Amino acid sequence: MLLRLVKPATSRLATTTKGHAILAKHNRPFATVNSNTPRLQPSPPRTRATPISHDRATFTIRDGPVFSGKSFGAASNISGEAVFTTSLVGYPESLTDPSYRGQILVFTQPLIGNYGVPSAARDENGLLRHFESPNLQAAGVVVADVAEQYSHWTAVKSLGEWCAEEGVPAVSGVDTRAIVTYLREQGSSLARITIGEEYDADQDEAFIDPEQINLVRKVSTKAPFHVSSGTGDYHVAVIDCGVKENILRSLVSRGASVTAFPYDYPIHKVAHHFDGVFISNGPGDPTHCQDTVYHLRRLMESSQLPIMGICLGHQLLALASGARTIKLKYGNRAHNIPALDLTTGKCHITSQNHGYAVDATTLNSDWKELFINLNDSSNEGIVHKSRPIFGTQFHPEARGGPLDSSYLFDTYLESVSRYKKSQAIFQPERENRPSPLLVDLLAKERVGVVPTTGMENLLRMGEAREQAVRAANAA
Repeated sequence: MLLRLVKPATSRLATTTKGHAILAKHNRPFATVNSNTPRLQPSPPRTRATPISHDRATFTIRDGPVFSGKSFGAASNISGEAVFTTSLVGYPESLTDPSYRGQILVFTQPLIGNYGVPSAARDENGLLRHFESPNLQAAGVVVADVAEQYSHWTAVKSLGEWCAEEGVPAVSGVDTRAIVTYLREQGSSLARITIGEEYDADQDEAFIDPEQINLVRKVSTKAPFHVSSGTGDYHVAVIDCGVKENILRSLVSRGASVTAFPYDYPIHKVAHHFDGVFISNGPGDPTHCQDTVYHLRRLMESSQLPIMGICLGHQLLALASGARTIKLKYGNRAHNIPALDLTTGKCHITSQNHGYAVDATTLNSDWKELFINLNDSSNEGIVHKSRPIFGTQFHPEARGGPLDSSYLFDTYLESVSRYKKSQAIFQPERENRPSPLLVDLLAKERVGVVPTTGMENLLRMGEAREQAVRAANAA
């Protein structure tokens, strides 16, 4: 078991038009740590914090309006998909959510930043208390008004300081009502943030469409990592497509130790070492993850393990079952979206962040809808009719709130418990608890995650400055 789990994935699966599997060698890095406590975050390459830019800023929607405002983040020009959120609170959690990778996030809440940005403190399990990942994930930030003076007992810096440190441009002083009205009518659109320059229509062709990129590859761990639970003996495999910290916390706090794998890891080959499989949230178009879909299909064909998926994980589960996904006009991103439980008839207020949805009309006879969105009638959940497999489009872990549907983690782990007990009857010698050696060998945080575009720009600028200094010293 140890060697099979610790061994990095050495093959990447591609599918030909005939459906045959072709394996191509693909070496992956693997990180180790000396001990399993505390769960330390690896130090990513960083440049010195850059000062906040207060220059003129331009927010340009391709083939649409141009908005002029003021910069309060990094002096970096970026492009991405412009989306909006109606959440009133939780901007530290939203901006660190890997599902926002490649997107420019427009806040409808008029004032953002009034309670600052908290520290990167960690809880008793080594998970970030206030963030959903170690870094700011959104490509850019757009607000009507930013609070430069903040007040909260957990705050250690302002929103502007945080954006500047992370290399993310941010714009204030624009009419976010007009922006959101346009996005609702025209749909999510490509956009640019330009700092300190006049708008140039000739640069319109330079817009980068993140939907054409496999964003999951950028946010997924490049080697397995482990989070131990001190309150139970379950062991769950997580397919990391951009997993949020609170998803890990929701599992660990309920007694499940977690081993997370890269998104394209052949999970069906090691699933028998676990009590359940969990598929995380993540960014972008789910059809980019064909390897993951194939592995999930193989898993469902060869194993009776309980499986749960959230957000992108829910969509990948549907694709593996033979269903299709669709792109929504402007998506659902908020903390107050009603979802109807078709089993109980109860309505739950849910937290959501997605631009794609499962086309429920394409589900086969083994599956049925579990939840629907009461705003736009889109699918919010599916469940297998005879096996412990289900997925939700919304986020039951919900940072920062609401917690109406957090019971779904209990439902999943009840299935895990039943499966574990049934296996104990037929295989009394079966032991899936992670060994201390395995825990020590595996990393304790996602490995090799690519930083945001803004941070990449800062790193390049830092390298250029260092080269210039070395050249000057050599002269």
